[in-house]
Amino acid sequence: MKGVRIVGFGHYCPENIVTNKDLENIVDTSDDWIIKRTGIKERRISNGEGTVELAYKAALEALKNCNLSSEDIDLIIVSTISPDRMMPSTACSVQGLLGCNNAAAFDLSAACSGFVYSILTASSLLKATDKKRALVIGAETLSKIIDWSDRSTCVLFGDGAGAAILEVSDEEDGIISTCFYADGKQGETSLVAGELELNTPFAKEAMAENMYMTMNGREVFRFAVTVLPSIVNELLEKAGESIENIKYIVPHQANYRIISEASRRLRVKDDKFYVNVDKYGNTSGASVPIALSELLEKGLIKRGDKIILAAFGGGLTWAGALIKL
Repeated sequence: MKGVRIVGFGHYCPENIVTNKDLENIVDTSDDWIIKRTGIKERRISNGEGTVELAYKAALEALKNCNLSSEDIDLIIVSTISPDRMMPSTACSVQGLLGCNNAAAFDLSAACSGFVYSILTASSLLKATDKKRALVIGAETLSKIIDWSDRSTCVLFGDGAGAAILEVSDEEDGIISTCFYADGKQGETSLVAGELELNTPFAKEAMAENMYMTMNGREVFRFAVTVLPSIVNELLEKAGESIENIKYIVPHQANYRIISEASRRLRVKDDKFYVNVDKYGNTSGASVPIALSELLEKGLIKRGDKIILAAFGGGLTWAGALIKL
């Protein structure tokens, strides 16, 4: 049976850094308040680059880091909730820019869990078809769906993209155990964005209520601190693995307090989790691949290491994967 391995990563974030001090000038907040409640110190905000451009630049980095060319890619999946347009898909636009002429391409929407969902989807398609390599990207320009007068949300989010390349392997499967779930009932009241207006001659009303992101922070926190440890425990149990053998847990970078509480519940030290939310804020589906790319860039992970990817977000959705590099 074919195996699939993740062979490399890349990421790209806008150069424009917006600090907490910068936000003090536009909303009633403070650097101290943001850091204490979220751990975020700054975030990258686009000053013109769209989701396609961010995804494309992250993909170029991933290809360079793997010594691969565009012709080597057979499948492209982009996870995003902030596309530049409804169609063509972000994935098709990236395919065109890269010149991956033989690659199938589509977008996947699972909010902050989207990259992990996409990894699982790409792995399944590589095993089931004659495709050899997949480019999986998480890319977001969340700044365009943020209400910058809402201090409860605008301090949290940032823009960026991360990419991974998967390939079929004759060796053992690099994706050891997985899980993915959704709870649509909670999603309707917890985290909503981008409602489209029903604007036809036949509609009684044509009003969209939630063009910008809205969030019930308390409910999302309660949900996240429950599912993050459960993802880790389920993956370990399915794999018959011990947490001591995991090099890093790479969680969705939503809030440092969530990660710290998950660490406490799992009874592991905080440094078992890789954290960069202080530099980028919450980049939704881009947060896990950006963190993975940074781990590789810093030399903190190597071939043979076992790591856990754990994500949760709007939908509500949550997903995880225990992988061997």
